[in-house]
This record gives sequence, C-alpha cells and structure tokens, in this order.
Amino acid sequence: MPRKGSHIFCVLQHNIYFYRQNKKVMKKTYFILVLLLAITTTTFAQTVIITTNVGTMKAKLYSNTPNHVRTFVARAKQGKFNGTLFTRVIPGFMIQGGSLDSRNAAPGAKVGFADRSTEIMPEFRPEHFSKKGALAAPRQNDDINPKRKSDMSQFFIFEGKVYRSGELDTLELRANQKIQRKAMEKFYNPVENELLALRDTNKAEFNRRIRIIREQVDSMVMATPGHLKFTPEQREAYTTVGGYHYLDGLYTIFGEVTEGLDIIDKIANQPRDIYDRPKKDIRIINIKIE
Repeated sequence: MPRKGSHIFCVLQHNIYFYRQNKKVMKKTYFILVLLLAITTTTFAQTVIITTNVGTMKAKLYSNTPNHVRTFVARAKQGKFNGTLFTRVIPGFMIQGGSLDSRNAAPGAKVGFADRSTEIMPEFRPEHFSKKGALAAPRQNDDINPKRKSDMSQFFIFEGKVYRSGELDTLELRANQKIQRKAMEKFYNPVENELLALRDTNKAEFNRRIRIIREQVDSMVMATPGHLKFTPEQREAYTTVGGYHYLDGLYTIFGEVTEGLDIIDKIANQPRDIYDRPKKDIRIINIKIE
C-alpha cells in the first residue's frame, strides 16, 4: 500500500515533468545560442590528420589543454605513433591506439600496455565531454593512479551511441534518486500533514508550497557532489552525434575529430579477439600536424 505522502511526491514529479516540457521551446532556442557562443569562444591549437589503413580522420586540438597538446604533437612529429595499431576497440564505446609495443606485433598478441614514463598531470575541462569523436588520453585506474595522470603514449577516440532526450532524462532521474529522496526528507516530510490538508482546502496555496519545495529539492540536487545534470551542449551532442557520457570528467579530452567520424565506426566495429584487439590489423600509417 503506498505511503500517504506518495501522492504529493507524484504531484512534485508531475509538476517537474510539465515544468520541463513547457521549457522545451526555450531550451531549443537556448541550444542554438549556446552553440553560437561555443563557436565564438572555443579556440583550437592545431589540426591533426590521422591516416589509417582503413581511412583518414581530421581532428582539432584544444588550446586550453596545452600540456596534452604539446606532448601529443611532439610525439606525433617524432613519428612515435606511425606504424602502431589500434589495440583496443569496443563498439558503442571507443577506439584506442598508438602504443609503441603494437608496432610489428604478432597476430593475436596482447599489446597496448601503459607507459608510466609518459604520464602528465590531467587537464580536465568541463566544457570538453565524451561526445563522439572526442580525442582523449587513457590512464591507469585510480587505485594506482590517484592523481588521474594521463598516459600520453597512447590516445583514444570516443564512439558511443546516440541517445533519445527521454533516455537522458531517465539517466538523470536514476542517478539523482538518492539525493532527491534526502531532499524530500528534509523539505517535504516536516510539512507533509500541512500539505495534505491544503490540498483539499486551499489549492492555490498548495500549489505555491509545492513549487517552493520543488525548487528546494532541485537546488539541493544541483549542490550535491555526484549529481547528474546534462548541460544543453551535452544534450545537443548526445542526441545528435552521440557519445559515452559515463566517462565525462574522468579523462582529459584534448581535441575532437571533425572529419571522418565514419572511420571511427568502421574501426570500432571490426571483429576482435579476447583482448578487444581487431583480428585484422588496423594500422596508424602516420599522424600529421598542420
């Protein structure tokens, strides 16, 4: 049997839903404004041409991740990536390559091991997230790499998937459920009986109080570390080109593929062995810096 306050919680959820629905037109306009702003504020350091035996990708490197760009460019100019393989590919996730131990590797050999000597400090930027084509630096797990230093001996490129807007809403609700429950306990539970009485005697006051509680709950969710709230830029990217939102903010992203996104798909969907290495070698012929 549902708890007596469950109706109010449903009303809150119902109001929140329609509040969001009524803002959709405004959000679409906001998306456009944000994208125009991004075009005028995002600056790129250099352009990269990644030529493989299955096609070519062009990427732009970000100016606000200078250490990663400097290191990547230096290794590329030294030919460190030339002749290496994409050693780990997972459809719907990413493609990873560039490791020196993959050059001339025997078929079926496990390759792509980390090189701790190439690690640099992370350069996390909230405006760079794991959309399809995002160029990122791999790293060791937190237990042995608590500072989340990047391993610049390799790189990976996100493929991900395209989400529906409703899927992103569901992801937010699931991720924030515990926080929202605590917020309800703080802001709703103490006045539950008052609200139940107002629901039948003073509808206008009931709705006003519900709006206040909704705002308090939303504020607490947004102020709590670990909450999930997709930005307009993320929503636009994840519902168009796609991506892999689970790693947002966890790896340094220092560029993005701007041409040849289909090559990412071609590489990610190669038949692979138990190590996720393509059974047919996918080789980086060269990486040219323009």
